[in-house]
Amino acid sequence: MFEEAETGLEADVPANPIKDPDWWKGAVIYQIYPRSFNDSNDDGIGDLNGVTERMDYIAALGVDAIWLSPFFTSPMDDFGYDVSDYEDVDPMFGSLADFDRMLAAAHGRGLKVIIDLVISHTSDQHPWFAESRSSKDNAKADWFVWADARPDGTVPNNWLSIFGGAAWEWDSRRCQYYMHNFLASQPDLNFHNEEVQDAVLGAARFWLDRGVDGFRLDTVNFYVHDKQLRDNPPLSADEMPSTVDPTNPYGYQDHIHDKTQPENLVFLEKLRGLLDRYPGTTSVGEIGHDGLAVELTNSYTEAGRRIHMAYSFDLLTPQHSAAHIRRIVEEMNAGIGSGWASWALSNHDVKRVGSRWGEGKDIRKFAPLETALCASLRGTPCLYQGEELGLTQADVPFEKIQDPYGIRFWPEYKGRDGCRTPMPWTGDAPHGGFSAAEPWLPVAEEHLAMAAAEQETDKGSILNRNRAFYTWRQQHEPLKKGDMTFLDSDGETLVFTRSHKGETVLCAFNLASDPATVTVPDLPLEVLNAPGFKGTVEGSTILLPGLDAVFARVKS
Repeated sequence: MFEEAETGLEADVPANPIKDPDWWKGAVIYQIYPRSFNDSNDDGIGDLNGVTERMDYIAALGVDAIWLSPFFTSPMDDFGYDVSDYEDVDPMFGSLADFDRMLAAAHGRGLKVIIDLVISHTSDQHPWFAESRSSKDNAKADWFVWADARPDGTVPNNWLSIFGGAAWEWDSRRCQYYMHNFLASQPDLNFHNEEVQDAVLGAARFWLDRGVDGFRLDTVNFYVHDKQLRDNPPLSADEMPSTVDPTNPYGYQDHIHDKTQPENLVFLEKLRGLLDRYPGTTSVGEIGHDGLAVELTNSYTEAGRRIHMAYSFDLLTPQHSAAHIRRIVEEMNAGIGSGWASWALSNHDVKRVGSRWGEGKDIRKFAPLETALCASLRGTPCLYQGEELGLTQADVPFEKIQDPYGIRFWPEYKGRDGCRTPMPWTGDAPHGGFSAAEPWLPVAEEHLAMAAAEQETDKGSILNRNRAFYTWRQQHEPLKKGDMTFLDSDGETLVFTRSHKGETVLCAFNLASDPATVTVPDLPLEVLNAPGFKGTVEGSTILLPGLDAVFARVKS
């Protein structure tokens, strides 16, 4: 299973014929953070050829698509989310030819490929910004968000950067401030300029022509700002969403002017128009706005008009009670209209769910349970690399921290490096088999025993349980595209049905370590053989061991 995949597939191998244009509904997407996935040339940094080498491993997971975090040319201030050339591969990741080989290898195994499109901002090293900052009257002078200082020289308004401090940086060439929602080296593009919209759509077209199957849209609600640059109002303590980090002043404002503007919807319609010219492509947006996840998912993913699906951070927080999960999912289902949600419990920006939700629990039971739960919700599940192994959050010492966000807010916030440490492939190899060289982040010692090769021969391992479940799930269409209805249950249990074209599957989960019993009157059930789960049904009673589940067909 771990031998190198064939890399000789020609770059012009076509993607599989589109049998189902809605393949993305309920598809399992596997997120790859290329820097930390697999290093093919032993320089300590993962690369595209490393992804190609592991393509058999990815295909064996039973997933439908991969999402690649950025690999574009970049000075790497924010590890690729600061793009200096949208139409090329950074040399540390390989070349365009390497990308083509990787794409062909994926398509040859029936996998779709979605790539990150980071267009709310660029790197300050992008030629567009170099020209824009050179004067106030050049051809790209209005391509970024520029503003004069106040009479006393201070910043134009009270907008804040997510990474700390004001969202404005002084530029001595233009003697103006430019806006940045993230690092000062990530200036925001001005989407009020039609030429900017055309330019970023041109970048998207470049990759679509190359054969990609869609885009993950970074910070999709950050594209457009308030033209009048009005101050954001403050939030009172009781108005602040529970997701707000009290160590970061960004959460003290109601961000009604610096993002999520109505003009954004018009641009998304243009983007959807472009995608529709490439049958079978899709898009998943990242919505970053506390308290508005349902409203924005509804409007941003309106069927046929804007992007295909979107995810928010509501299940990426420390809160994980059954009641919390039910509330978040029920509110989304009730308010999403014709749209479609995507769900993730881990990604490259948050503490791994194995530590965030699984602390104190048996990880061999918890990890397969949480991935099965995510894949059973109405929507499209994303599986973050290493989640299939049950990896927990790594503790990276300060002297090895790379993330500028973590360096800024240390020690109260340690940044995102703990979820970005390299994938462990072999427990007894240097650096877990990720690379022969010292990797850019250390491999966590506790991850070695959870390496892919160590789990390969154990039929009951987290890896093999996840593989078996995803393969089994492919046979049950209600779990992919069905409607969803919660049933009342007590304690830390979640019970719901998924119904599609006359077939209904009941899903019951026990998030606690102690056994639980749930009664579902008037539902004739036939237990389905979901691999690895030991829950049973006796009449109208569901018996759930701790950290376990049951799946049953509702007989008509």
